[in-house]
Amino acid sequence: MRTLSCLLLCAGALSADDALLQRADVAKALQFIQATDAQTVAQQIKIAEIPAPTFHEGERAKYLDAAFRRLGLTNVQIDKQGNVLGWRKGATDDTFVIAAHLDISFAVGVDTKVRKAGDRLLGPGIGDDSRGLAAMLNIIESMNDARFATRHTLLFVANVGEEGLGDLNGVRYLFTESSFRTRLKAFVSIDGSDPSRIVTGGTGVKRYRVTLKGPGGHSYGNFGRPSPIHAASRAIDRIADMEVPLQPKTTFNVGRIEGGTAVNAIAEECSFEVDLRSVDPGNLDRIEAKLFEAVRLGVEAENKARAASGAVLTFEMKLVSNRPAGEVEKTNPIVQAALWASGATGHKPLTDFSSTDANIPISMGVPAVTMGGGGTGGNAHSLAEWYSPVKAWKGPQTVLLTFLDFDSRHP
Repeated sequence: MRTLSCLLLCAGALSADDALLQRADVAKALQFIQATDAQTVAQQIKIAEIPAPTFHEGERAKYLDAAFRRLGLTNVQIDKQGNVLGWRKGATDDTFVIAAHLDISFAVGVDTKVRKAGDRLLGPGIGDDSRGLAAMLNIIESMNDARFATRHTLLFVANVGEEGLGDLNGVRYLFTESSFRTRLKAFVSIDGSDPSRIVTGGTGVKRYRVTLKGPGGHSYGNFGRPSPIHAASRAIDRIADMEVPLQPKTTFNVGRIEGGTAVNAIAEECSFEVDLRSVDPGNLDRIEAKLFEAVRLGVEAENKARAASGAVLTFEMKLVSNRPAGEVEKTNPIVQAALWASGATGHKPLTDFSSTDANIPISMGVPAVTMGGGGTGGNAHSLAEWYSPVKAWKGPQTVLLTFLDFDSRHP
């Protein structure tokens, strides 16, 4: 095994007199994480094979609940929202949250069996966020092994509702409704894989479900009546032509369409779901207005084309997800700690924007970042998702160092 001094100093990231890295307990924890890398990957596979679509995280939550208890966390519980909570007492009640999300971005019934192909693990959710959950457990194990004492109390959370229409409901509950919300002083979400990527900005997201309704009818006998599906097609065509700026990055996507009952029936109802994103709140508002206009014009065009029938379509637009935008200043202690820790494990850190659980605390003024769990991966949110455990131990090492630096240098 490489020594701690080689791990860090050979990377050229640190000075020899860095007090934190000369601590025996820190060296022991980092070495433990590397030595138990294979067990952490095995844990990751076990977690990934427990299905956990958004709103159906219960079985995986039970697994994490048992793991938290086995590792000696206190006051372990599954809260009313479905989050799994476990505490590690510090010298004060000021609480630092380390979280990873339980849910996967797939429908109920998806096959979560993990397969191996060379050095890759294949399976829905194998990286997002099974890696984050396994890395979090490994961090707890390392702290136990090194017998850490900290100033901050640690709250470990396996949270629900990060993906899709979950709308960050697990972390949102922690920061807005939990009895201990005022104690939460900093937050790290372990999500993704790359330890060099530090998410310091929350991309704003608004998601709408658009529902169109009409009288329906027989495709031949009632030909000429307006069709919700045709109107949706007209609206989506306009949405596809919306212009958005490249910088600051602003995006849109129609992700789901459903409706109709038979090929020979004019649909009575059709709905589709739209995802709007921007790192700039103003741009998000503008693309939202363009969406409203596209839907209105699409419905008007279908009603006009079928006016002779005397029937008209109606529509409604429901906001089903609203993730607030925000950014933590680069000078904030949590960002500085994360950048330092990433460099300490041999990376060239960079900051980025994304939509993660950190959006919630960031929007409320609580310093928060999202960090990778280690290894590499790709094709997230698809059935072809893969993960490769290349130097995967560096993920939990980086997160651990982030907390320890924050705890020791920024009381």
